[in-house]
Amino acid sequence: MSAHCMLTGAQPGFGNRISHSHRRTSRRFDPNIQTKRYWLPSEGRHVRLRLSARAIRTVDTIGVEAAVARIRARGVRV
Repeated sequence: MSAHCMLTGAQPGFGNRISHSHRRTSRRFDPNIQTKRYWLPSEGRHVRLRLSARAIRTVDTIGVEAAVARIRARGVRV
């Protein structure tokens, strides 16, 4: 499963791992993706969302209905 946030669109960043000898090798910075289940009152069902930790705090602030509306506006199926 890809490391993408459904709400914010956060995705992995890429860079270099630098050893003690300063040799550079490729590495990947993954966002902190969590799977969270929310009750969606308007549809009378639970939805399972793959969100970053920052997006979970955003859902707590704006509410699950507004968050699902934003996710659908991005073209992601919920």
